[in-house]
Amino acid sequence: MRQHDQEFSVRPDADVLIIGAGISGIGAAYRIQQRNPQLSYRILERRSRIGGTWDLHRYPGIRSDSDILTLSYPWEPWTRPENVADGPDIRDYLEDTARKHDIYRHIQFDTRVLSADWDSATDTWTVQVTHDGQATTLRGRFLFFATGYYDYDHPFRPEFPGLADFAGPVVHPQHWPEDLDYTGKRVVVVGSGATAISMVPALVRDAAHVTMLQRSPTYLLSGQRVNSVVQFLRRIPPRRLGYRLAWLYNLLFIVTVYGVARKAPKLSRRLIRAVAKYYLPKDYPVDVHFKPSYDPWDQRLCLILSGDFYEAIKAGRADVVTDQIDHIDTTGVVLKSGERIDADVLITATGLQLQALGGVDLSIDGEEIKPQERFVYKEHLLEDVPNLAWCVGYINASWTLRADLTARAVADLLAHMDAHGYTHAYPHLGDVVMPEKPAWDINAGYVKRAPHALPKSGTHRPWNVRHNYVLDAIDHRFDRIEESMVFGRAKVPEARSA
Repeated sequence: MRQHDQEFSVRPDADVLIIGAGISGIGAAYRIQQRNPQLSYRILERRSRIGGTWDLHRYPGIRSDSDILTLSYPWEPWTRPENVADGPDIRDYLEDTARKHDIYRHIQFDTRVLSADWDSATDTWTVQVTHDGQATTLRGRFLFFATGYYDYDHPFRPEFPGLADFAGPVVHPQHWPEDLDYTGKRVVVVGSGATAISMVPALVRDAAHVTMLQRSPTYLLSGQRVNSVVQFLRRIPPRRLGYRLAWLYNLLFIVTVYGVARKAPKLSRRLIRAVAKYYLPKDYPVDVHFKPSYDPWDQRLCLILSGDFYEAIKAGRADVVTDQIDHIDTTGVVLKSGERIDADVLITATGLQLQALGGVDLSIDGEEIKPQERFVYKEHLLEDVPNLAWCVGYINASWTLRADLTARAVADLLAHMDAHGYTHAYPHLGDVVMPEKPAWDINAGYVKRAPHALPKSGTHRPWNVRHNYVLDAIDHRFDRIEESMVFGRAKVPEARSA
């Protein structure tokens, strides 16, 4: 990244600018500083705290829908007993990790990145930001986008007729108000995704009654907050070996569940239905409310803990209604069937909206770049875009599994560039004709609503976006760093960063 022993005319604020201080950003900072201690970095975080999605989402019941051992960093083991962790505990883990590894002091909070322009003459990114409300400019050699894949500001909000007439609070979980009081009230949760499924068992503790209103059923996978097998494995000495065995157990569980679902969908349907029948009352209409029309893992499975969602129904504190909204009036929801649900509080758990690179405007030498029109290389670089990486997790496994592979790959790329005196690197497809396929082969609502919101996937490596950690880990171990890559040096020599 540096050209030593020259008179420098361009001085970056940091060698690497990392955008976002959530799981991806903190993980990237660790891997980059571990592999490249000679490089400087700065993390730009738009919020006032560490955590990313685990700081944004504060609704009751917020928790991971993946096991915490594979969601935590392989270099900083999770020490609590949970196998599935609550959101606040995950955020605390991220903050403690950032402080322990001297990452925290590199974070610049309350800094929103608006745009980034690449200067080919100096091989420098010029980044326009607002910091504490004031516009300013930063320069860096390499950008790492740890911004996730959805719009933090604008969740998906369907236009329900009459919604403005509702007399009570209308809340979207992505922007949960801390002063919302639902104690002793009738709550209707619109939606049946992971957010609704995790929220309902938490809401019933204080609400008079909770109704989850869904257009169609969702598959629910039951797990344990504290897994006895995982706990046994973690106690095997030495401690590092035991933890690694527990991690491997969870990974194999994820791979097996997904593999069986895809190869034997009828068997998976029967097993999931059997669990629902076990927990729910004997005469409950399981096939009305918990029999989706699609196969398991055509959409992501929703995790429930020890049947807590079913138990809330069995106890009479919650129920599920499968119908469509006709309109909303002052006191509740009127359904297409003619039935109505009275409500004091309405929660629209209707999902998110996809967004590439945190909505940051990108350009090269002043010419706009649309990420959606570029192919993804090795699942983290963009075709013909220099010195830029974007971290996106798996749809069928823990986010961190791919995030850590991405962070390590970028750290290796930076080391290769520094060792050879390169100041820019980018993947180049050239004249190769590359068919396009969906980057996310899943029928989730947020994907179907915006099929072209994210960069493109090709059909074969290194341009193929796949969701298979095992194959990705093998590829990473035998990676050819120069494959389909262009390396070079700036026309104008660079300055040392502080």
